[in-house]
Amino acid sequence: MSDTPEDLLDKKNLDFILDIPLQVTVELGRTKLLVKDILQLNQGAVVELTKLAGEPLDIFVNSKLVARGEAVVVNEKFGVRLVDIVTPNERVEKIL
Repeated sequence: MSDTPEDLLDKKNLDFILDIPLQVTVELGRTKLLVKDILQLNQGAVVELTKLAGEPLDIFVNSKLVARGEAVVVNEKFGVRLVDIVTPNERVEKIL
């Protein structure tokens, strides 16, 4: 099957943006602490987060939630396995 001129144009347009860097952030959870509490933290301290153990991690691209995942270990390094891609409708709901 040969590519149509429209397919080739779409591919060329996509190739144009493929090397644009994006910031990817994986969030385990959040919390709010007072400055005095931050200053009292020391090695071994535990900071409680808003998420429960086992809940999906939030994955952001350029500060926008795009997916949820779970932590994995690959070759002794942490990684994230995507388990759910956020739909455009879900993204709009988060804004409202």
